Amino acid sequence: MEKSSSEIDPKLLEILVCPVSRGPLEYNADQQELVSQKARLAYPIRDGIPIMLEAEARHLDDA
Repeated sequence: MEKSSSEIDPKLLEILVCPVSRGPLEYNADQQELVSQKARLAYPIRDGIPIMLEAEARHLDDA
């Protein structure tokens, strides 16, 4: 089974943590983001590369 270029490697997801909370990240394929529920931040994935900078992250609203 071939992986789409827009998918994140599951092994990478296992080792990545939120740089703010040090908590786990969830992959959101629709938004191409890695989401930290604990920090309420979503880190973008651009060209298959997670951008793990707080300044680049989108704040999740409470809605």
